Amino acid sequence: MWMKFFKAILSGKWKLSAVSWVAAIGTVVYVVSPIDVIPELFLPFIGYIDDLGIWGVMSILAAREKSRWEASLRDGSIQVD
Repeated sequence: MWMKFFKAILSGKWKLSAVSWVAAIGTVVYVVSPIDVIPELFLPFIGYIDDLGIWGVMSILAAREKSRWEASLRDGSIQVD
């Protein structure tokens, strides 16, 4: 069902909320950037905890968006933004 959800986003049939877009972009930028709350360079194993936390929050937001999309499919409703 995730693939159908991603296809709906890419085709424009489902619009993600602005919060989800900002969180997704922020997650990628934070994980890729060299600036970190807990640097992996000094604390190798502990340094990944903050990255995992950010990905956890992003996963929760993605699951919430997917649930909204599935509910709209069940209801036959159309999202209007």
